[in-house]
Amino acid sequence: MSDLPKPDYARNMRIIGHSDQGGRPDGVQVMVHRGFAYIGHMFSKGFSVIDVRDPKNSKPAAYVPAPANTWNIHLQIHDDLLLVIHAKDMFAAAEFADEKAYYKGQLGKTVGTAESKRARDWSAGLAVYDISNPAAPKQIGFMPVEGGGIHRIWYTGGRWAYVSVLLDGFTDYIFMCVDMSDPAKPRAAGRWWIPGMHAAGGEKISWSPTARFGLHHAIIHGDTAYAAWRDAGMVVIDIADRENPKLISHRDGAPPVGGGTHNCLPLPDRNLLVVLDEAVLDHQEDGVKNIWVFDNRDTAKPEIISSFPQPKDANYKNKGGHFGPHNLHENRPGSFVSSELIFSTWQNAGIRVHEIGDPHAPIEVGAWVPPAPIQMMDRRPNRARVIQSADVFVDAGGLVYSTDYNGGLYILEFKG
Repeated sequence: MSDLPKPDYARNMRIIGHSDQGGRPDGVQVMVHRGFAYIGHMFSKGFSVIDVRDPKNSKPAAYVPAPANTWNIHLQIHDDLLLVIHAKDMFAAAEFADEKAYYKGQLGKTVGTAESKRARDWSAGLAVYDISNPAAPKQIGFMPVEGGGIHRIWYTGGRWAYVSVLLDGFTDYIFMCVDMSDPAKPRAAGRWWIPGMHAAGGEKISWSPTARFGLHHAIIHGDTAYAAWRDAGMVVIDIADRENPKLISHRDGAPPVGGGTHNCLPLPDRNLLVVLDEAVLDHQEDGVKNIWVFDNRDTAKPEIISSFPQPKDANYKNKGGHFGPHNLHENRPGSFVSSELIFSTWQNAGIRVHEIGDPHAPIEVGAWVPPAPIQMMDRRPNRARVIQSADVFVDAGGLVYSTDYNGGLYILEFKG
């Protein structure tokens, strides 16, 4: 225990384990399944599998490299299937050396997918692995797409998966249903986008050309997709017909929301939504970002009723790197599921736990801020050596797993 990292700040949380992920301590999305953590890398390419059956003594179990110039940053798991995204490695590309370029304007035009099929040197699509042997993923299927690739997935078993995908002819990522009836041959099905995004179809944008109107991902409940559409805010989509999705409502991003919408988490037992707007620039240059609580009794007109308090235990705005929300634990089946405790990452402010028993007055009940990373896996220019907590996953037993762009995997207990 004495060798574990010491937090910069802790409240009602303690560390019980840490992993440098086999010397690849950069991580984005993490899923924990049958005692193994599956982690997509931001800079090390590929993804890793970590044996966390003994969380105090975790061990690297496998590393699967990505194809050249390709991201595998996001993944999903159900039963014996692991789904992994393939997309252009944006942060290794010269056009995104300044991170601001990734979060501004029409990504499809920058990447070259909106107007023409440029020569490309990356893999784009959805890879499917058999993980019946958890420590030895075996690829069994692949669905290629023409374009920049897939960014994120929602899959909790059954016939359908749901992805955000950057396709040729579109200005940014759109929503797509994927038929998983045959895991060896996933099939693209219905699509939906905000009118104006289909540049190849002659559509013209009606929003500011500097805004990112692109889907981050959707969370599915029943026949409804709650889609986080970055600067366009939240889009609610009827997917009863997976071949022909239809709009239910579009809650624009501003005002008072500051754009960058990243997660839209339904809490159906309480008719609530928790909607997170991602902070994407250093020192809050893109403004203060919030996690919002919506009243969702009328799915056609969700209304903001409160926001989570901002961390005030340190001057995070001036700390360096990004300060503000990034990701939520998403109540996946088989994990910890709660409509009152919300776990989130706040980048240089670490991991936070909020209680929303009173949805009009959320309160912070736990926090754990990792120390500065030992080494920098992020070698882009002008990156500060500070923690950038990326994702958080809480298992059914309540253990908290969090990744960082440089600092490895932290395994925590919440004592609230």
